[in-house]
Amino acid sequence: MDVVTFGETMVLFTPETTGFMRYAHAYSRKFGGSETNFAIGLARLGHSAGWISRVGDDELGKAMLSFIRGEGVDVSRVRLDAQAPTGIYFKEIRNASDVNVYYYRKGSAASLMTKDDLDETYLMQAKYLFVSGITPALSDSCREMVWEAIRLAKKHRLTVVFDPNLRKKLWPEEQARETLLAIAAEADIVLPGISEGKFLFGERDPIVLGQRFLDHGAKTVVLKLGEQGAHYFTREENAHVPGFPVERVIDPVGAGDGFAAGLVSGLLDGLPLADAVKRANAVGAIVTMVNGDVEGLPEREDLKRFMETPIEEVIR
Repeated sequence: MDVVTFGETMVLFTPETTGFMRYAHAYSRKFGGSETNFAIGLARLGHSAGWISRVGDDELGKAMLSFIRGEGVDVSRVRLDAQAPTGIYFKEIRNASDVNVYYYRKGSAASLMTKDDLDETYLMQAKYLFVSGITPALSDSCREMVWEAIRLAKKHRLTVVFDPNLRKKLWPEEQARETLLAIAAEADIVLPGISEGKFLFGERDPIVLGQRFLDHGAKTVVLKLGEQGAHYFTREENAHVPGFPVERVIDPVGAGDGFAAGLVSGLLDGLPLADAVKRANAVGAIVTMVNGDVEGLPEREDLKRFMETPIEEVIR
């Protein structure tokens, strides 16, 4: 197993029309969650990934498991919970630059996860553990699960990758700041965006932010800069890696998860950090061009073709 991750994935309903959701009458049903977006992204690129979670023992939960399993992600450690439902959310696309997400996840099966849902034998087979900042926001027991997962990862020498994935609506800001900073201090690789850096450290300057995360304890920081690409930082070096041009952004949701998958894929392939970040930028860009969280995640040949296409052809 290359990577193990854990957290909540929900059923996604998207109106088939743009504009205010109040006027929508027809919806498409999909599935989305930071951790499974990431895991599916890795599977599409030829890596092995496992996901730990709980879903409701209901039709939506069973459909979700079938879908994620079909995308090549191992779901053998996902539990069906007969006492709680599968979470759902709605994505309202008013226009390409105005996308709203509405969550209905309180009391969901995944929010009831505990550290007992972790399987140490399963974790120790992996090289990387991917942690999202959404999971500790779900409940006290999920927060305990995060810390236990990190403890087990360190015990078995897994590389811990942390995406802060700030969701202010899920928990009090002070608790969010304290918890995310504490996890960032324990992670080997941290993947913040500028807005998350501003929330955590009160800074927006990329160079300052990168150094702040390093001083806080991270070994490697890859700061996501949207269409401008990313800036990576280690104790020895830091550099900006330009992004890939996109003719038209269709749906930006899920781009960060694709970015994380591209980065870890590059590292698993033994690429230098700069090249792994370049791959991350490419995957993130591709995802924005397709509606849906996972629908745009590329397979390896698609990624290679996109990265080798001259810029003038991409933006034509």
